[in-house]
Amino acid sequence: MPALTRFEELPLAAGQAVGLLGGSFDPPHEGHLHISHEALRRFGLDRLVWLVSPGNPLKPDAPAPMERRMARARELVDHPRIDVSDFEARHGTRFTAETLERLRQVHRGVRFVWIMGADNLVQFHRWDNWQGILRSVPVGVLARPGQRLAARSSVAARAWRDARLPEHASHLLPLCQAPAWCFVNVPMREVSSTEIRARGGWPVPGGTQA
Repeated sequence: MPALTRFEELPLAAGQAVGLLGGSFDPPHEGHLHISHEALRRFGLDRLVWLVSPGNPLKPDAPAPMERRMARARELVDHPRIDVSDFEARHGTRFTAETLERLRQVHRGVRFVWIMGADNLVQFHRWDNWQGILRSVPVGVLARPGQRLAARSSVAARAWRDARLPEHASHLLPLCQAPAWCFVNVPMREVSSTEIRARGGWPVPGGTQA
């Protein structure tokens, strides 16, 4: 069954725990799928949504066209509880804090959890209204290659150390009142969108590049 493209069409209900994995997905790849599967399992989520962003305010270069990234994400998704959304483009939100506020207005009663890799926790303090994000929803952080130590000693981790949930209780994260965050170690995949672009472009069916 193909992933849905409108967040409003998703079968969300009050009380569900829904993970949100945001990013440019330029391009989407197996690493995104891997951390999505791990997030569903480790954080006790009912669903997980890829929020494909029109662009990243922290990156100087524009990503590939939105339609191309959405199409590739839909091709790649292989799990019945993972969906793809262009919510930010449809609702005109630019920053994560704005997106979360709008999501909570549209889907009242859903227990959202923001999902990120450890590499994003390292730079989280550079995000617009990053402390507001932590105050609004629980945050689940998954290990990334070479980022464990840097993530745990990051500005955000040190500032909110008292809000950290132990890894052995990660499945309770959606039930926690924000601010709450949890760092989990997971089997890691040595792949990133940046590396894929550096090797020559986007993967296409058959294992070649485009």
